[in-house]
Amino acid sequence: MVVLAIDLGTTTGWALRSKDGQIAHGFASFKPQRFEGGGMRYLRFKRWLTEIKALATDIHTVYFEEVRRHAGVDAAHVYGGLMATLTTWCEHHNIAYQGVPVGTIKKHATGKGNAGKGEVIAAMRLLGHPVTDDNEADALALLHWAIDTQEV
Repeated sequence: MVVLAIDLGTTTGWALRSKDGQIAHGFASFKPQRFEGGGMRYLRFKRWLTEIKALATDIHTVYFEEVRRHAGVDAAHVYGGLMATLTTWCEHHNIAYQGVPVGTIKKHATGKGNAGKGEVIAAMRLLGHPVTDDNEADALALLHWAIDTQEV
């Protein structure tokens, strides 16, 4: 089963387990470009999802980091827009999706539900993933949670 895990944000972390069990991961920036309208971030995100699906041949399930509290209003708006775009895209393509609370992901990865960014990065490096970005580490932690707990 092909599984995609996403840490939604202006810098979106992603991790993908392919049909043969290989894990690819990285991060993509959806920062608005100069002279872009407000909706372009979401159109670029939707295009990126479609490109990932084409590269993976198919995606069976998407897990995303479910954030309940944001540091600021702008971050909350961006997250909400990305989540709406993701869930609409999944519905359109008949792909199952599920949000997972941040504390659940961190506890599974590090043993602590309030672990810091550095701790999650270190935990993913211990699993053999050469991560350089905290968003990428969060997506990997989410993917490992899904693999270990969701029978995927």
